[in-house]
Amino acid sequence: MKRTVWFCISILVIATLLLSACAQPEPAPQPTQAPAAKAPEAPKATEAPKAAAPAAAKTITIGFTASQTGSLNVEGTRQINGLNLCIEQVNAAGGVKLADGSMAKLQAKFYDDESKKERVQELYTKLINDDKADFLISAYSSGLADAAAVIAEQNGKIMITAGAASDSTHTKGYNLVFQMYTPASRYLTGAFDLLAKLAPDARKVALIHENDKFSTDVSDAAKAYGASKGFNIVAYEGYDTGTTDFAPFINKIPADADAIMGGGHFADGSTFAKQLFEKGAKAKYIALLVAPPEPKFAEIGPGAEGVIGPSQWEPQAKYTAEAAKAAGMAWVGPKGDEFVATYKAKYKGEEPSYHSAGGYAACLILQQAVEKAGAVDTQKVKAALDATNVMSFFGPTKFDTAKAHGLQVGHDMVYIQWLKGADGKVAKQVVWPAEGKSADAKYPLR
Repeated sequence: MKRTVWFCISILVIATLLLSACAQPEPAPQPTQAPAAKAPEAPKATEAPKAAAPAAAKTITIGFTASQTGSLNVEGTRQINGLNLCIEQVNAAGGVKLADGSMAKLQAKFYDDESKKERVQELYTKLINDDKADFLISAYSSGLADAAAVIAEQNGKIMITAGAASDSTHTKGYNLVFQMYTPASRYLTGAFDLLAKLAPDARKVALIHENDKFSTDVSDAAKAYGASKGFNIVAYEGYDTGTTDFAPFINKIPADADAIMGGGHFADGSTFAKQLFEKGAKAKYIALLVAPPEPKFAEIGPGAEGVIGPSQWEPQAKYTAEAAKAAGMAWVGPKGDEFVATYKAKYKGEEPSYHSAGGYAACLILQQAVEKAGAVDTQKVKAALDATNVMSFFGPTKFDTAKAHGLQVGHDMVYIQWLKGADGKVAKQVVWPAEGKSADAKYPLR
């Protein structure tokens, strides 16, 4: 019995021990930790606003063709010399000021038109479409300018005709073509007025001219004007461009002609004058287009003496800021003597001709119009050109805004004559109009 009781107790003890060994004690409760405080972020530095990237420099592209070769290279080269001088000076002064206060630099883009009309339209189309010209300056001569004008108008581009005097370009309904020169219709009218003053009895005039657009326009107008003043046009002949032998035309001039007028451009005009002298022409008065005002005209020798020529401008011309004020006009650009000095300095002593001055003035008037418009905007610049009424060293500039839109109505011609000085050398003098002359005209011419 005892043995049984002890057996049962032993079993219970063993079972208790086994259960104690197998039971997993509960972990002691851990104290609740406060959440770790988040370290404060260092304050970020306030970035200075980034400076705006500098605006791209503004450029105004002026496109033109230049007769660097061919029959018009003398006049054409002088025109672009003046134009390039103006561009250089405008840029040196900071550029063209626009309405937003920014300055735009001028950039020239040009090609040699070889003095050929057939090249002009192709090259102006290229200037507009490929070179993206903002504004255009015409080639020298009325024929080349007329060919370019239609391209400018068709493409909505403003063109300043720097070296073209034909009236007819401005009878075609164009609205974007503006003429710097005194029109052809008034080119030789002063030559008749001067002749009438020098020799009231002179009545017989021979008109011998180049058969190009400009020269024909001038001569047609001169013929009509002369007839209206009582002159008798005793010969009216045209010669082809490139003519070098003028004997057939000189032989058609009556021996008793009082005066010979006409000509065309530098090459033909200087040759014509030289051959008139060599063949002993008896006329007492010779007035020719384009060639006589050129400094190189003196190189024909004794045939230059006494010859008269209409000029768009001469260094002796006295246009001043005071004269502008008296006329109620704004004065723009450099003084005449300043232009002459800077031109001679840039081109190794070369004296500027009216072609040089016309090229400079075309750039100057365009600059003034863009600044007045305040933008490179065709319609705004057109409106500024329409309202132009200013004076520069080149003289007054004003454009017709009615029937013959863009025709020059402000500028007038001066007339020069090659006169022998005390030193025995011939030099140019302004002889007409009377209020602007630097010497008295000589009649007879020799």
